[in-house]
Amino acid sequence: MLKIVKDQRDTEYLGAARTLIADEMAAVDVLIQQCLHSDVALINQLSHYIINSGGKRLRPMLVLLSAKSCLYRGDQQINLAAVIEFIHTATLLHDDVVDASQLRRGNMTANAVWGNEASVLVGDFLYSRAFEMMVNANNMRIMEIMSHTTNTIAEGEVLQLLNCHDAETTEARYMDVVSRKTARLFEAAAQIGAVLGQQPAQVETALANYGLHLGTAFQLIDDVLDYSASPEDTGKNVGDDLAEGKPTLPLIHAIHKGTPNQARLIRKAIENGGHDNMQDVCAIIESTGAIPYTAQAAQRQADLAIMALKPLPDSASKEALYGLAEFSVNRNY
Repeated sequence: MLKIVKDQRDTEYLGAARTLIADEMAAVDVLIQQCLHSDVALINQLSHYIINSGGKRLRPMLVLLSAKSCLYRGDQQINLAAVIEFIHTATLLHDDVVDASQLRRGNMTANAVWGNEASVLVGDFLYSRAFEMMVNANNMRIMEIMSHTTNTIAEGEVLQLLNCHDAETTEARYMDVVSRKTARLFEAAAQIGAVLGQQPAQVETALANYGLHLGTAFQLIDDVLDYSASPEDTGKNVGDDLAEGKPTLPLIHAIHKGTPNQARLIRKAIENGGHDNMQDVCAIIESTGAIPYTAQAAQRQADLAIMALKPLPDSASKEALYGLAEFSVNRNY
């Protein structure tokens, strides 16, 4: 297994943010539990299982911090933070079915426990409940942002499916998937705060750009951790993305920088999937510098996220947003 040395200051990066919005996050958690309720027992069981499975809640945190940084004084940020988490959770349920995943955050995936059909349908329930809750905001701009966001995420999921087992996937094609499938929801979460705070277009755009770059950095570090972190830290097996035939950035870089034989081995691994030759693949990733290459790309995105915050006035919430950007590239899980 590859090893990556990182500064283990996760608590430092997230501690200030969590303290600043502790009461609001508690209110979000209460609302999530309330809105998960359904008369259908299986929906209750499965949705509670996935929601309570140990996620970092970064996207809801983004809604709360961006709203606070824009001096919003109402309470719709609680509702919309829960909406964002529901949409994120729905995508996880659908992703695990498409990828035939068995493990997430160290637990059995919902589809492994209840089956694919139940997971897809409960994912649909979470999507529809999210839009039902969104109506309470009574804000057409937010409805516009979120409807476009969910469409973009779906497009990203389809593009990822098309890239699976395709060893000819370019870095540009892969980054397009990252932008649509992962970063877009981060972008919407940050942008919503500016809309709630009735900020000018410049600030709304700044926070949207912050979220987009933050989400991209976050995904690229996930790519790094897929080959460098221990399963105990990530809750998934080393090389799971490759096993699913996903050509992520470390693999794409290794193909272009490796010898013809090395490139041939990785191409074959992407095309076939599975965990065969994983040790050889990891050795090639290490020898071609694919891990530092991907980590540096993530750092550039985090730097862009921090730069995007420049139009915002100085505040504790702005500092907390800085902290999230630092966390995105200095984490081991």
